[in-house]
Amino acid sequence: MFDQLSERLERMMKFLRGEVKVTDKNMAEALKMMRLAFLEADVNYKVVRDFEARIKEKALGEEVLRSLSPAQQVIKIVRDELAGILGGQQKPLLFSSRPPTVIMLVGLQGSGKTTTCGKLARWVAGIGKSPLLVSFDLKRPAAQEQLKTIASSLGFPFYEMTSARMASAKEALKELLVHTANRGFDPLIVDTAGRLHVDDDLMEELRLVRAILEPTEVIYVGDAMTGQDAVRSAQAFEEKIGLTSVILTKLDGDARGGAALSIVAVTGRPIKFIGVGEKPDKLEVFHPERMASRILGMGDILTLVEKAQGEADVAEAEEMARKLRKQEFTLEDFKKQIVQMKKMGSLSDLLGHLPQVGPFKNLAKAQVDDRKIAHFAAIIDSMTAEERENPKVLNGSRRARIARGSGRPVSEVNQLVRQFQEMQKMMKRSAVQKLLCGLK
Repeated sequence: MFDQLSERLERMMKFLRGEVKVTDKNMAEALKMMRLAFLEADVNYKVVRDFEARIKEKALGEEVLRSLSPAQQVIKIVRDELAGILGGQQKPLLFSSRPPTVIMLVGLQGSGKTTTCGKLARWVAGIGKSPLLVSFDLKRPAAQEQLKTIASSLGFPFYEMTSARMASAKEALKELLVHTANRGFDPLIVDTAGRLHVDDDLMEELRLVRAILEPTEVIYVGDAMTGQDAVRSAQAFEEKIGLTSVILTKLDGDARGGAALSIVAVTGRPIKFIGVGEKPDKLEVFHPERMASRILGMGDILTLVEKAQGEADVAEAEEMARKLRKQEFTLEDFKKQIVQMKKMGSLSDLLGHLPQVGPFKNLAKAQVDDRKIAHFAAIIDSMTAEERENPKVLNGSRRARIARGSGRPVSEVNQLVRQFQEMQKMMKRSAVQKLLCGLK
């Protein structure tokens, strides 16, 4: 989402790195470049103006640290201020000291509230909680059925709020709280009705639900693809019913990212999660400082490591490391690594977490076709055990058979084998170098 903004800010940083010292003149030029980058990314104008004023004040008023160049000092200031716009420090999801915790999701229709309920339930279950899902959206056709289906697919309980139960809204809500507490569910995740626009009827309905359930969290779910519309509607929800935090969905889209950079400053509420895909596991904890680093092309290695830790099988990883050391790495092992990487997300997304400067620059900006990875896995699946163990036996007829079995051209079979052999040579060279170093 932030590719265009990152590219423009990288130009600004490159400009500053070429300056011997920071002056009023070159700082004004850098700020102009930054201002245009933010405005083109659809960031709120007042947010940009205040951000620019703080950068100028700090960049021209601070003593430059001896260990840093003037450009590096300014870039540090920009990063810190950008993290501040995004919320400063990561804010954890709040839980009540007296269960059950009630988490109420609000937002406009189409923002992804219902899908986010399922994602959030999966996330809290991952930290040892027992969520219960319920929908108070009785006006949108099939809203109840949609959340019920999501809950069922994820293995979570669903409380059906029928029209008969809602005949007396207050009694129905109190009955729900008793049901939740008696069965030990925590938290209760509440989906609510949305509209195509903010209206008084919607707000009155949400105020009633909030007053009775007394939620610990009232989370605005905003579609990042709608830009400043998401910011304006979030502001309306904050003013009329009160929010505690924000979840931004569709951060994996190709919008300009202005909503993420404006919503905290405008509403005063932190972003706690971001949606980065349609699947249930595509909800990530939002770290402002890490996002600031990514926007400035500095990468986000910590999130990459956390993803790897979350998906890695420790025993399998240790066995793979042993095979690499002993140079026993086979095509079957290569396929296992491909499957492991796919669990972490698309390869393009993973590379996007790498710094766009230094030794990672070309790799981070590489355009990777994730389908090619799946094709390689299909080719390996079409090989016999002997062929996976020893690719040297792959003659012309065998390669033709593998191509037919995988549905891929022979040229791709050849490409896979060639790349695997290159990898084996690299590992062998590395082993020889270590041996020589040990002999010195």
